Amino acid sequence: MSASIQPKDARQRRILWIVLLLNAAIAVAFFITGAFGDSTSLIANGLDNTSDAFVYALSLFALSRSARWKRIAATVSGSVLILFAIGILFDAGRRYLEGSEPLGPVMIVMALIAAAVNLVCVVLLRRISDPDVNVRAANIFTMNDFLANAGIIIAGMLVAWLGTNWPDLAVGVAVAVVAAWGGIEILKDAHGEHHEAVHDDPVGQKTRQRTRD
Repeated sequence: MSASIQPKDARQRRILWIVLLLNAAIAVAFFITGAFGDSTSLIANGLDNTSDAFVYALSLFALSRSARWKRIAATVSGSVLILFAIGILFDAGRRYLEGSEPLGPVMIVMALIAAAVNLVCVVLLRRISDPDVNVRAANIFTMNDFLANAGIIIAGMLVAWLGTNWPDLAVGVAVAVVAAWGGIEILKDAHGEHHEAVHDDPVGQKTRQRTRD
């Protein structure tokens, strides 16, 4: 870790802390309303925001460290998202077999609140110039959350209208698929930076050349 934090790093650190705390708070709200409303999609988004908060914590850890640490943190972030997606698919399958009775109005209200919080996060993250791999990952998470919240609103309307649980389960599965896609994109981004550092870094090439000589 460097001895001092540059102004740019301090700004990113402050923004990431705010986004982390917002995601942690909205995750708790998702879990509470998901349990009360018997909703797979709300619980899925609670897990999604929990994984987001975990990833932002990793980003903060890697912020003032070397590029190698940043790539490691991003790799962990992508892996966490994929594991989260597997867990949601398992929960959706369980609810499909055992049945559930989601509450449409609860889903809609919670999704609207979460969308407002996500908008704040988007505005904050856009203020970071020249984002590193972890900040780019944070942007992917936030956009995924927007898509998920829109899906919950639609599912809530369908649940209230049709009186069935399949729209809630469908959105839960969709959230898992979007999360898995985001995790794969983050892993590809981290791998691309690793490839560039190994093969395109002039300093590294000179070091390897001296070693061969």
